[in-house]
Amino acid sequence: ETLQRIVSTLVNKNDEIHNFIDMLNHTISNVQVNSSNAISELDEEFDGLYSVLHEMKGSMANTIQQEEARKIQALQDQLSQCSHALESSEELLELAVQSLDIKNPVELLEAARQIKDSVTVASAFRLSLKPKVSDSMTHMMVDFALEKRMLQAVKFLPVPKAPEIDVAACLVADNCITISWRMPEEDSRIDHFVLEYRKTNFDGLPRLKGEQCWELVDYIKATQYTLSGLKFDTKYMNLRVQACNKAVAGEYSDPVTLETKAFVFSLDSTSSHLNLKVEDTYVEWDPTGGKGQEKIKGKENKNRSNTASPKRSMNSPRASARGGRDRFAGESYTVLGDTAVESGQQYWEVRAQKDCKSYSVGVTYRNPGKFDQLGKTNSSWCIHINNWLQTTFSAKHNNKAKTLDIPVPDRIGVYCDFDGGQLSFYNANSKALLHTFRTKFTQPLLPGFMIWCGGLTVSTGLQVPSAVKTLQKSENGLGGSTSSLNNVA
Repeated sequence: ETLQRIVSTLVNKNDEIHNFIDMLNHTISNVQVNSSNAISELDEEFDGLYSVLHEMKGSMANTIQQEEARKIQALQDQLSQCSHALESSEELLELAVQSLDIKNPVELLEAARQIKDSVTVASAFRLSLKPKVSDSMTHMMVDFALEKRMLQAVKFLPVPKAPEIDVAACLVADNCITISWRMPEEDSRIDHFVLEYRKTNFDGLPRLKGEQCWELVDYIKATQYTLSGLKFDTKYMNLRVQACNKAVAGEYSDPVTLETKAFVFSLDSTSSHLNLKVEDTYVEWDPTGGKGQEKIKGKENKNRSNTASPKRSMNSPRASARGGRDRFAGESYTVLGDTAVESGQQYWEVRAQKDCKSYSVGVTYRNPGKFDQLGKTNSSWCIHINNWLQTTFSAKHNNKAKTLDIPVPDRIGVYCDFDGGQLSFYNANSKALLHTFRTKFTQPLLPGFMIWCGGLTVSTGLQVPSAVKTLQKSENGLGGSTSSLNNVA
């Protein structure tokens, strides 16, 4: 025995080392790929920077050229005006010089008067002999000293540190997981967080082989997030978080594994009444008496044969729950769950179609009689709804019924505390208590369902709702009310 334990320990350790080697090889490959990606992204960033600088250079050079053209045009216009004025002035000067040779005083006086009038309006005397624009282009100079210093200071953006998941603040309840984390130090550059999770049946660190893919929730702004609407069809959930700034994501936090174990079962079609169509978690009344049941909803119902599925050996809880029991018959329109409650606190829910005439929801010991009905034996407990002619709502056990004077909910929650000897039914929407049986369970319990006209849908893999837990604590603290139908079985 000692040697067997040593061998088992060595096998487990070898598996762990193999998994770790695979993880290291996978990490090396990722480092190479991520390094190439980082270089490619760096090239893109610098190419983008070069493109921006080239565009800016072209734009600024174009502005300088426009300023040059504006100044030259202004100076050329002024030069043209000066040339025209000079030409007119030279003509007037020549005329004045010629007038000095006139001998006739009257003619000289008239010529002088004309020259004087011409000089008065001459453009040469209205010209500004100062250039309209300067030849300086200093206002078009740039100083990149600051920008150079900024570019020289460019470094890799600091990678955010890995967040730390606060396991004590994490909560698993009501088919939801609330996960909380914190940063090891304050980082104002954090833009958002990324959460990844996946289901697993291993309670240790995530394994490289044989695991489901990570599912991702991106752009979380807070340091807490609630995953809702989950189905806990595995025992655990791996979770990890990473912080991201505007450009880069940090390392993932150390993954944590939260226990999400819940009661999961399907309906046992191999022993259901022939008037019932059964598929996984759905059962429907079939007035044809089982004819044509081989196909349900367009699929072959392979579980209809009495031969157990090869995927479920007779050593499994589901196979042992069935045993070799015959189908229900007569007016016992019953189907049982394929997995037994043997310990702990379990919870499941049932929704009835609106056209259901009569149905029962409860539990029973294994191997009931083929003609037994839920609640009519001392080994089964249920609540019964009858919508035929008028609605009646009652709790049944050992062929005794207690009328429940409350509205019938459209969804019923079943809470079974096997070790505490308690079976409670709830309005699954409001979590209001409908009825409680108290007893001492001496055998494993199978979920049971009876239906006539209509259909039932069963939801399994559910956590015990926190509201139900609170009601149970309150009821147990007050001693609880004992129904007249309760007994010690």
